[in-house]
Amino acid sequence: MDYKSEYLHKLVSADEAVKVVKSGDLVHYGEFMMASHVLDAALAKRKDDLAGVNIRTVTCPFMPQTVINDPERKHFIYNDWHFSGTSRKLHDKNLCNYIPLNYHEGPSIFDRGFVPVDVALIKVTPPDQHGFVNLGTSNSITHAFCDAAKTVVAEINESVPRCLGGTRETLHVSEIDYFVEGDNRPLAQLPETPISAVDKAIAQIVLEQIEDGACLQLGIGAMPNVVGAMIARSDLKDLGVHTEMLVDSFVDMYEAGRITGLRKQLDKGKMVYTFAMGTNKLYDFLNSNPICASYPVDYTNDPDVICQNDNMICINNAIEVDLYGQAASETSGLRQISGTGGQLDFIYGSFKSKGGKGLICLSSTFHDKEGNLQSRLKPTLTPGSIVTVPRSINYYVITEYGIAMLKGKSTWQRAEALINIAHPDFREELIKEADAQKIWVRSNKIN
Repeated sequence: MDYKSEYLHKLVSADEAVKVVKSGDLVHYGEFMMASHVLDAALAKRKDDLAGVNIRTVTCPFMPQTVINDPERKHFIYNDWHFSGTSRKLHDKNLCNYIPLNYHEGPSIFDRGFVPVDVALIKVTPPDQHGFVNLGTSNSITHAFCDAAKTVVAEINESVPRCLGGTRETLHVSEIDYFVEGDNRPLAQLPETPISAVDKAIAQIVLEQIEDGACLQLGIGAMPNVVGAMIARSDLKDLGVHTEMLVDSFVDMYEAGRITGLRKQLDKGKMVYTFAMGTNKLYDFLNSNPICASYPVDYTNDPDVICQNDNMICINNAIEVDLYGQAASETSGLRQISGTGGQLDFIYGSFKSKGGKGLICLSSTFHDKEGNLQSRLKPTLTPGSIVTVPRSINYYVITEYGIAMLKGKSTWQRAEALINIAHPDFREELIKEADAQKIWVRSNKIN
């Protein structure tokens, strides 16, 4: 049977396809923008036929109908490997659970059988002339959980960009059990994040750490986007890209001539990433573009791969950092905000890179719910907060007040360096707390 005939033979309605799901099954949705609202809606309609279906996803961009239809979680139990804004809201209502993960280990969790998958529900491009569908903007762990799944169902969506590899960016028609033709809804776009003066101040300090030929990893948020905009307007040359997430600012840097990848030691000339989220500018740039290379996350995020490129500059956000250098980037107390993701992977990998720098960036303060100014640099982390980057691995911390390098420093030297970049209104209080914690020396001097 040729692939066209095989495709037509496997083509069914969404309602028919999700009949493969049985009570107690583990169902894995597609990741990020490749989650299928079509298959989710069809599965939600089967609520009364099912019980205890365990749904897993990675940063789903929409509110799942399966959760909306089952607020008591009798039929569907929803989980996320890395929280989106939607998952955060659901977690606050006890409707979503987080799955702890060092991102580069994701595929091996399926390969080693730790998570048996019954059904994979994904979104892909139409088959090409060779019978291959493309995984679109999310390579990540998708191929791994599809390999592990007993049944794979794919929504065909003509709006999905064909993202070149790399490796494992495709599945053949023969590897998929059922196809569903969706509504070709365009991919969700990330809203524009407001940029503050503090973001710009931090980005300026970050920019000073970047040299010609550096290789970049940027996280999500306003500040990394500001860094990208500043780089696009700079005179930096021959920058490379080896990142977890590809965002719009990489397009700006490339089109400004800042990115060539010609000084990379690995994947020379390629912008390497494992998933992409942004606007249509990014999705159009990715479509059939050979400058971009989509890889599974056990390649992009493996510290032993990351470090093979010299001068890795890895830029990530945090919620708070304590005076010992521990970074909490995924929870605020007991509230799950995000996930470990690749932050630990890239901070560790950057240190192993010749000339590399791993940067944890955060504003020095925030306003709480009552409008009171609070410091993000804490004597100790807020009770219940999860350590994302341990003090033994954390490298550089940046606020709008400067940069603190933590490697090789004792506890009192770390406290001094971090208090130096705290908001001036909180420095005396932090000194008192450091002294009480026996991580202060009288000869310390604060700028």
